[in-house]
Amino acid sequence: MTEKSESKERLARPLIRLAKLVGVGTDYVGQSDDYHQIDDDVLVAILKSLGIDASSDEAIDKAIHGILDRRHARLVQSTILHVLGQESQVTVNTGILEIPTASITLESGADYAGAVVAGPGDGSQAYSLGDRFVSTATVTIPADLPMGYHTLHVTVGDRTQDATLISAPDHIELPDSLRRGRLWGWMAQLYSIRSGGSWGVGDYEDLKTMLTSAKARTQADFILINPLHASEPTVPLTPSPYLPISRRFVNFTYIRPESIPEYAMLDADSRRQIVELHDQVEPLNGDAQLIDRDAMWRTKMRALWLIFKSGRPAQRQREFDAFRGECGSELESYATWCLCYDKWGKPEDGPDSWEKRFDRESPEVTALREQFPDTLDFYRWLEWIATQQLEDAQKAAKEAGMRLGIMSDMAVGVHPAGSDVWWYPERFAKGATVGAPPDYFNQQGQDWSQPPLSPMELENTGYVVYRDMVHGMFAKAGAVRIDHILGLFRLWWIPEGCSAKQGAYVYYDSEVMLGILAIEATRANGVVVGEDLGVVPDYVTESLSRHGVFGCSVEWFEQDSGVFRKPSTWRENALASVNTHDLPPAAGYLNYEQVKIRQRLNLLTTSVEEFKADAVREHDGMIAMLVDNGFLDRELAQDEAAHEQEIVEAQYRALTSAPSKLLAAAVVDGVGERRAQNQPGTNNEYPNWRVPLADGNGDVVPLEELFDNPRMQSLADVMNG
Repeated sequence: MTEKSESKERLARPLIRLAKLVGVGTDYVGQSDDYHQIDDDVLVAILKSLGIDASSDEAIDKAIHGILDRRHARLVQSTILHVLGQESQVTVNTGILEIPTASITLESGADYAGAVVAGPGDGSQAYSLGDRFVSTATVTIPADLPMGYHTLHVTVGDRTQDATLISAPDHIELPDSLRRGRLWGWMAQLYSIRSGGSWGVGDYEDLKTMLTSAKARTQADFILINPLHASEPTVPLTPSPYLPISRRFVNFTYIRPESIPEYAMLDADSRRQIVELHDQVEPLNGDAQLIDRDAMWRTKMRALWLIFKSGRPAQRQREFDAFRGECGSELESYATWCLCYDKWGKPEDGPDSWEKRFDRESPEVTALREQFPDTLDFYRWLEWIATQQLEDAQKAAKEAGMRLGIMSDMAVGVHPAGSDVWWYPERFAKGATVGAPPDYFNQQGQDWSQPPLSPMELENTGYVVYRDMVHGMFAKAGAVRIDHILGLFRLWWIPEGCSAKQGAYVYYDSEVMLGILAIEATRANGVVVGEDLGVVPDYVTESLSRHGVFGCSVEWFEQDSGVFRKPSTWRENALASVNTHDLPPAAGYLNYEQVKIRQRLNLLTTSVEEFKADAVREHDGMIAMLVDNGFLDRELAQDEAAHEQEIVEAQYRALTSAPSKLLAAAVVDGVGERRAQNQPGTNNEYPNWRVPLADGNGDVVPLEELFDNPRMQSLADVMNG
């Protein structure tokens, strides 16, 4: 048997020691239990992306000593995690026999009134730093420190250093509604569901209607929607919601112009113009083939400019000013990037692109801001309006009686040419992207093109970028689903110029990030769901469970080589569903849509016959599980074409037998849609994220009719038991 660990000789190598010192993994076990050791050139390239020179033996030795010297030279590390209700110890670097003093400023700005006790170390861990020795002492953080993001002040002699002190619960408590039972809701792609008032794409007003109608007509308690992170300001718009411009802000292309308070105050001519603009794109609402975001936004943006230029009453202006103040430089970064994109065009890959030539300090950028102050303020205003409309949708959901309301989806990362990366390049690794190593489904691995956040910069800045993002999402949702939650623990980094196979895992401080999630979820009385599908190490599963983070169970994935597990054996703390947005809807999957797409687009790595045979075995295994466990009559299974709806509902009847606390039904399954929303491994070969909601006959299902649809009502009856 091949040994699945590194030898003592390899571990002693300076390059391996350096990599491990900064959290770069030097080996890993793959999906098929295959063991890999990372090549030296890959490690050197990833270390370079972290700003560490490992190009020679001398450079490696210098880097190791430099890192250790810096860590011992600081009094205390930059970010400290404290578990609420427990006493904790913080190590302080001091001179021999020196004793530190410490105090805490609370998140509110008030001084912590309790005692922060410091004590000497024993001198046994002395480190030689230049002409002196560094020893360690301790500071005790009391158990009664309140929850929040505080500042620890440490003083040794004439030196003082501050650290971000994150005081977090050890786990996320279940809301009362989940402690007493379980909840179910719908899964929907917001853009795909249009009403008569839509501008060709589902919007925030549609979301509000969807939430309140789902509660009133089906008793659902949440709707899981696609990521609503910020997008480009002008066309062309990126279709994928999982490749946002910024995760800090929301997508203003989902604004409903007529729902803006100032719309009602417009003069007759302006309102007439907006009505005419809406009439131009209203026919898009009936298109069952393709969502046309670009046509929508070209037209809607003109309407929004008219409303913006009409001005605001004094109270509304004060609210806008307050929003700008609260968002600070983060809003300036996104609005400025939008202005540059608007006036200078889409950033290109070449060195002459404005995004490559200019940064936030460039005089050309300052001059552009001064030349177009109204346009800059327009983009600030759009973000304010979008935030208000999304908050209004969540408020309406809770007032309608929904226990959770919106379940927002958090993307893994951001667009490499987006505002986050351009304005704050120091937050990201340079010369590396995030992806996944080879697995069963992608033998060449995956490169998602997104630059990874630097774990060192996160630690140095108190994780403020992550804190702000999570806080912003919970301000507008009752639950947050985190795509690829494994990324809180480790991410597969791919050096520039390498294939997805030639990467390595870089590790993050998951305890700190899970602590931040615990703070924000507790403050919002909300829920965190982690997408933990695929190969997840045992320690990750254990950690998520310990912190009260829900996992995901998908009926089509709950199998061993075509033998499906009884839903009664699934996890309790999970969001359970029949499928995901990366699979065809239930009716499509039962009719082998996944085979047809791959065959049509030449995506198969095996013969069509072999792939179809595997799909048939999986299909038959699902039917057998449904029949054997009493969820489907055997007679119905013998004529699937005539009983498609009954078989789909049998899958959901099986779902409701699971002990999982959260259950999700796909809207596409409620109307009989067969088309996949996304086909992994494609870009424009398939209309990913552009498929409108339609029924099994290919007819558009408008929002006004959605929850009165007999098939939707029937599926809701199954979910309500």
